[in-house]
Amino acid sequence: MDLFDYSRKEALKKAAPLAARMRPRSLDEFIGQEEIVGTGSLLRRSIQADQLSSLIFYGPPGSGKTTLAQVIAQHTKACFEQLSAVTAGIADLKKVIQEARDRLGFYGQRTILFIDEIHRFNKAQQDALLPAVEEGTLVLIGATTENPYFEVNSALLSRSRIFHLKPLGAGELQKIINEAIQDQERGLGSFHVRITDDALNHLVEMAGGDARIALNALELAVLTTGPGEDGVRPITLDVIEQSIQRRAVKYDKTGDYHYDVVSAFIKSMRGSDPDATLHWMARMIDAGEDPEFIMRRIVICAAEDVGLADPQALSVATSAAQALAYVGMPEARLPMAAAALYVACAPKSNAVIKGIDAALADVRTRPTGEVPRHLKDAHYQGAKKLGHGEGYLYPQNYPGNFIPQQYLPEELLGTRYYHPTENGKEQEIKLRLKKMGLR
Repeated sequence: MDLFDYSRKEALKKAAPLAARMRPRSLDEFIGQEEIVGTGSLLRRSIQADQLSSLIFYGPPGSGKTTLAQVIAQHTKACFEQLSAVTAGIADLKKVIQEARDRLGFYGQRTILFIDEIHRFNKAQQDALLPAVEEGTLVLIGATTENPYFEVNSALLSRSRIFHLKPLGAGELQKIINEAIQDQERGLGSFHVRITDDALNHLVEMAGGDARIALNALELAVLTTGPGEDGVRPITLDVIEQSIQRRAVKYDKTGDYHYDVVSAFIKSMRGSDPDATLHWMARMIDAGEDPEFIMRRIVICAAEDVGLADPQALSVATSAAQALAYVGMPEARLPMAAAALYVACAPKSNAVIKGIDAALADVRTRPTGEVPRHLKDAHYQGAKKLGHGEGYLYPQNYPGNFIPQQYLPEELLGTRYYHPTENGKEQEIKLRLKKMGLR
C-alpha cells in the first residue's frame, strides 16, 4: 500500500456513513443475534478458535451479516478476501481461487472468501466455487437477504452451515443508537447530542429492526440540527420524523419475503381474520405489488376456501377484479379491500377443491368408461340411429324438476366427489341433495 492509497482509505473512513463507522470491531462489541454469537454459541467458539467451516448468513438488511463477516476478518489468521456478487464475475472467482491455491501451497495459509449478496450469483458462478470449497482451498462465507434454500445451489448448501439472523429488537436498536451518540471516536460524541425519549422510540419503531436505517437517519438528524446556546443539539420527535420520514418496507416482489407476505395474506383470509387480511394486503399495496396479482389471490381464495358455503364470495371477488381493471389504482384499493374482507368474513368450505381434485385424480388413474347412451348427443345426423339419447329423462318434465337417473359412467357408479359441509349455504345444499336421495 503506497502513501496515496493509505490517505485515500483514511479519508474514506472519515467520510463513511455513521452505520459504516460504527460497525462492531469484535464479538464483544456486536449487539444482537445472541442465539448465533452469544457466549458459548457454536459460531462464537469457531470464530475465537479460528476454525471456521463454510457459512451462509441469511437475514434481513441491517441485521449484521456483513458485520459478522468483518468481525471474522479481524480474528482470523487466514487471508480474508471479499467479493460482491453484484459486480463480480467468473473471472474474479477464478483469480481468487488461484491465489488461494498458491497461498495454501507456498505458505500453508488458508483463505476465507466472503461473498456479499451471494444469491445474485447465477448457477454457473455458484458451481465455479464448488471444487475450491469441496477440496478446502476456500472457506466460503456468503451473505444473503434471500432464502438460501431457494437461491443457493444445493451442493453449496450441503457444504455450509446456515445461520438465520433476525431483525434487531427494540432494546438492541436503542443500545446501538445510544452508543453511536456517545462514541467520540467513530460516532457522534463530539456533536453533544440529546435525543428525547419519544424521538428515540419513533426512530427505533420506524427502523423496523434495521440498524443501518436507524443510524443513517440519526446522523442526518444530527448534521441538520444546529446546537443550542448550551452547545447541545436537541433531537426531537419532529426532527426524527423529518429524517426517517417513513418505515422501510421489507418487501421484495421477487424474493422469499414476498412469498411469506402473500402466504400470510391468504391464510388470514382463509382463517377469517379481517384485520390481519387488511394488514397483509396493505403491506403488498404499499410495497408496489402488482394489484392484479393480489386480486388473483382473492379470487382463488373465494373459490377454494369459501366455495359454495357462500357462492356470492366468488361474484364479489370477480367484480372487484373488474373494478380494478376499470378504475385502476389507487381507487381500486377500495373494491379490492371489500372483496378481501368479504372472503375473510364469509363461511368457509373446501368441498369444491376436494371435489374437483378427487374427480381429476380418478380421471387420470381409473378406468372412466363411456358416456352413458342416454346422455350422448342426439342432435347430429345419424345420432338417433346409433341410439344416442335413448331413454333420457328430461328433468324439467317432472315434479320438482328432478328425476333420478344415471349420470356417471358404469365404472364410477356410486362415486361421491362433492361432500357439502354444514357451513353457510352448503347446509342448504346438503339438505336438498339428501331430499333428492343423492346423499
